[in-house]
Formats: sequence, C-alpha cells, structure tokens
Amino acid sequence: MTNLYEPIVAFQGELKAIRRDLHAHPELCFEEHRTSDTIARLLESWGIPVVRGLGKTGLVGVLEGKDTNGPAIGLRADMDALPLQELNSFAHASVHPGKMHACGHDGHCAMLLGAARYLAAHRDFSGTVYLIFQPAEEGEGGGRAMIEDGLFTRFPMEAVFGMHNWPGIPVGHFAVTPGPMMASSNDFRITVKGKGSHAALPHLGTDPVMIAVQIAQGLQTILTRNKKPIDTAVLSITQIHAGTTTNIVPDEAVMVGTVRTFTIEVLDLIESRMRDIAQGAALAYGAQVEVDFQRKYPPLVNHPGPTKFVTGVLQSLVGAERVDAQTEPTMGAEDFAFMLQEKPGCYVFIGNGDGAHREAGHGLGPCTLHNGSYDFNDELLPLGASFWVKLVNDWFAQPRSR
Repeated sequence: MTNLYEPIVAFQGELKAIRRDLHAHPELCFEEHRTSDTIARLLESWGIPVVRGLGKTGLVGVLEGKDTNGPAIGLRADMDALPLQELNSFAHASVHPGKMHACGHDGHCAMLLGAARYLAAHRDFSGTVYLIFQPAEEGEGGGRAMIEDGLFTRFPMEAVFGMHNWPGIPVGHFAVTPGPMMASSNDFRITVKGKGSHAALPHLGTDPVMIAVQIAQGLQTILTRNKKPIDTAVLSITQIHAGTTTNIVPDEAVMVGTVRTFTIEVLDLIESRMRDIAQGAALAYGAQVEVDFQRKYPPLVNHPGPTKFVTGVLQSLVGAERVDAQTEPTMGAEDFAFMLQEKPGCYVFIGNGDGAHREAGHGLGPCTLHNGSYDFNDELLPLGASFWVKLVNDWFAQPRSR
C-alpha cells in the first residue's frame, strides 16, 4: 500500500469514526433516513451539492472538477443493512436489535466519502463525478429504483463503477474479472394442489407430496440434461412444506428455492423447463400446479473496456501481484447489475482479510458476509478511498477523440 493519497491517510481516523457511527445505527431497505442525512450533511460540508430522493432514500453528490464541460462518471456505494441480530458486543455494535451492517455497506459508504472529501479539495480533474449512495441493495432492488427515478437521465455519465469488500481476500489485495462476476438471483415457488385423504386410504385422494418429490427430482435434470455442461447454473430447493399430521394426506405441497445463472439465456432455459416439468408431473398424476418464478437481480457483467482500465488502476495502486485480474465469479448476486445493464462499467472486490482485525467483543462466528460476527476492516478505508480517487484522476486524464 505504497501509493495511498497522504491526505486521505491523514483523516483515516475521521473516516473510521464515520464508519463506526453508521455501523452502530443500521437501517434496512428503503429506511436509510439517518444514513442519508449523515452522508448528505458531510458532502455538503465539503462543498458538494446533493440531490436526494432517488429510489426513496438514495442520493447523488455532484462533484465538479476544474472543467465542468468534460465527461462524467458515477461511483456507487450501497447504504442498507440486513435484518440480522448482531453477535458482536464491541463499542460500535448495532444499537438496533435485529438490524446489522453484516455486509460492509457502512465501510463502502465511508470509503466513498473519503474519496469525496479528497476530491472536493483537489478538483484537478476535467469532468464531473456523481457520487451515488444507493439504498436497498439487500434484495429490494434499490439500484433499479434509482434508475427508474432518473439516475442516468438526470445525471448523464459515460461509465459507472462499484466496489464491495470481500472476506477471505487479503487486505491490500483486489479481485476483478471481465464478463460475468456475480450471478442473477431468482426465486421460485411451486404449489402442487392435490386431493387430501386419510393416509390409510390414499387411493381416495391425489397425493401432492409424492408429486412434489417427482418434480423436485425432475428439476435437477435441467442442470444435467438440458443445460450445456459448460454453462454455470444453480437450482436449489430450499424449503418443502406439506401436511399437518401423520395420518392425513394433505391437499397441497409447496416448494420454494432459488436459481442462479451468469446469463439470461440460461435463465430463460431453466425457467421454461421448470414450468414444463411441473406441469407435466401434475398432469401425469392428476393434480394441478402453480409455478411462481420471480426474477430478482440480473447477472452482474463487467464491461471489457472499463474492466481493463480498472485493472490498470489497481495494479498501479497496489502492484500487479496484489490484483487478481481473472478472479472466479461468485454465485452471489448484487443489484449493481442493473446499473451495468444501462451503462458501461466495472465492479471490483477489495479484500477484507480473514477477520483478525476484529476488536475484543466480536462474536464467535466467522467474519463472513451476512454473519452476525462480521465487521468491516477499517484498514481498508484509505485504500478504498485512494482507489476511487486514482480511478477518477486516471479516467479523466485519458486522451479523448475530438
């Protein structure tokens, strides 16, 4: 970490205090009122105008360089917390039972705020930076909501960038890859409607449990017999509900689960075959079936040009040996994918370490995302902020055709 911006390192303590204040006051999807107020107040104190109300609680800081006639880019951080009970008891643990910053969005905001503070005092770039603080990433599509409220029409930009901390990657390291980096997220609910009977007289009914079992087995053949072996996908049935007692065949059985893919084409195939298999099994056994398939987040696909550019920025910041430029994609999902569907851009992982940074009083669980023992690593604050600043300066320093 030899190429950090010294002024950012100098106010690391202030960024740490901001991050821990946000951590102690987590807010769920579309409820980020205090968080938005805090971020807006800080941006305005640094001379950055703020536009609020995009995606309900989202906001955009408008940071202009020395030449406002230049191009514009967007930098995005997410703000929301999770409905999870924190297991940590250190001083900055959540004060709201059942709510926790267990994914590091508090740190994402603090890193972008650190970059904003530096850039506001060093407006040496020719262009405009839109500082996008997004609500409701955790399953409610806050990125999509901001787009629907005019994010890219009110703030025209040629590219947009995002960053997420990643436990397990060492501190000081980054990971990125062109193409798919995170999967689509989709939920399904299959309801089999049969005819109940006494369990001793099954011939008088239509057993939805056995039909659900047949459907469950059939769904796995989609991955092994319909999808190309080289195409990646996950189909997981995570719940099966049926019946109330041991001697009654129920009227209904319900299965729910998730489907993850890296392409829309594979997703289309899986959804279509799921409907065919469910309908076919129900018809074969004399039952009815309803398939509710909800497409939540699309795949997160990094664009080649911006990804190559970001890789160069990272390598000059921390050294090529600390940048995994062909990292393995994850089947987790992220709604920054909506923004990358609309604009060129790139999403990167910044290493959060192995959890050894946690203070006394942390929970006994691992320091992994969506875990009650998680905590963001404050050592990343000047590094992440420096990455944002270098990205901005290098982007606007590129030669452009006239």
